[in-house]
Amino acid sequence: MKRYLIIRFSSIGDIVLTTPVVRCLKAHCNNGDEVHFLTKPQFAGLFANNPYIDKVLTLKPKLTDTIKEIREGGYDCIIDLHHNLRTFAIKRLAGIKSYSFNKINVRKWLLVHLKIDIMPDVHIVDRYLDTVKRLGVTNDHQGLDFFIPNELDNYPETVLPEQFKQGYVCAVIGATHPTKQIPADKMVQILNRAQRPVCLIGGKDVTENAATIERGLTVPCHNGVGQFSINQSAAIMRHSEVVITPDTGMMHIAAALHKRIVSLWGNTVPELGMYPYMADSGSKIFEVKGLKCRPCSKIGFKKCPKGHFKCMNTINADEVAAAIQSIN
Repeated sequence: MKRYLIIRFSSIGDIVLTTPVVRCLKAHCNNGDEVHFLTKPQFAGLFANNPYIDKVLTLKPKLTDTIKEIREGGYDCIIDLHHNLRTFAIKRLAGIKSYSFNKINVRKWLLVHLKIDIMPDVHIVDRYLDTVKRLGVTNDHQGLDFFIPNELDNYPETVLPEQFKQGYVCAVIGATHPTKQIPADKMVQILNRAQRPVCLIGGKDVTENAATIERGLTVPCHNGVGQFSINQSAAIMRHSEVVITPDTGMMHIAAALHKRIVSLWGNTVPELGMYPYMADSGSKIFEVKGLKCRPCSKIGFKKCPKGHFKCMNTINADEVAAAIQSIN
């Protein structure tokens, strides 16, 4: 029996993007082989229903305790999909054979800081999978995984108004960094022009933004921001006609559900390799091409470094609304 340990500490989107590695590695395993996953405690729930994970380990407050657990775990191999100083220490001190993800940081730095694009035309999922290629693991081309608990199959019917049964838009409010977020006034313009009932989803940190959007809407709205869990939000997305979202973790969950996605991109760019992976073929990306200041970060900022936020503010709301309206 072999035992593999995959490491990815954060965040929601990045962890969801590792799920093809988990599934394809498990398919490659012999009967009795195990696939374990190490992440931060707050993200362990993402694997609660994943049938390809045999055990989830969580990062301990003391790194030495995590290393001790790994040493005692009888692992044959570590697959490091995070590849930072902490995982370097884990691999070195655990003394276990490992394979590490190539983060191509120099190429990303050149794109962000000098606007020199020599990024490979390869999605990060396929780069994750390259990490396990030497183990004989190949891509099954089944996309991302996100497993919603069975008890939430009919969740939208229990919380959404009757009029939503004829179809609705799921709008993702917020992102980890504000320069990835769709501005409230832009979201209001798009949703009002799309003329579809809309359910707002997002975390408690964007409840104020969600309230602003709700006040500005003239279409039927259910504001679930700060009320739904990740699994409940995923259930809402699964039953929607289309998901409008910035570049954020919920976008990748929508892709895992093979939803039609309308994504708006601010300070980040799809060229960084984290666009929706194998989502519905009708999905569309909206971004402002040609801005000299974009991308200004591979992650994001609290506010636009230039003060104008043109990357989001100048996206054509009519075109986005038309993309939503085109859904049959």
